[in-house]
Amino acid sequence: MKLKVLAFARYKEQLGFTEAEMLLPDPPTLSELLKQPCFAALPKDALLAVNQKFVNDSETLYAGDEIAIMPPVSGG
Repeated sequence: MKLKVLAFARYKEQLGFTEAEMLLPDPPTLSELLKQPCFAALPKDALLAVNQKFVNDSETLYAGDEIAIMPPVSGG
C-alpha cells in the first residue's frame, strides 16, 4: 500500500525529506508507519494528521492517504 508522507518545519531537515512515498503492508496504522527507521528520531510530541485531520497514532491508514508530520505550535 502506497502512502504520501509530508514533513513540515524542522522535521523536514530532521527526517531528510519534505515529501516521500512509503510502502507498507495492509492494513497499517499510523503507529506502524512511525516504526520505520527513518522516523526513529521523531519526537513523541509531533503533531500527526491524515488527510488534513489531526489524529493519534492508532489511526488506520488506507492506500492513497496523505500523512503530515509537524512540530507542535505554541501561541502567544
